[in-house]
Amino acid sequence: MLQPMTAKELEYIADSMSNEDLLIKQNAQVATMATTPALRSLCAQLVQTHQQHYDSLLHAISHHQQLAPTQPQ
Repeated sequence: MLQPMTAKELEYIADSMSNEDLLIKQNAQVATMATTPALRSLCAQLVQTHQQHYDSLLHAISHHQQLAPTQPQ
């Protein structure tokens, strides 16, 4: 049976989500400034990859909310 995540695990996921969000924004910005189609394409792929990572982390957090006790223990 799955156990609720610890506070440290939740903090790690939140930090990872912040990092992924920053990478999404940075790659999107570079894509708009890129001078070659290959660089634009690479940055667009990286945006999608980091968005998938972010979405996976968000899913983990939402799954945790379903497992977490509703009252402090």
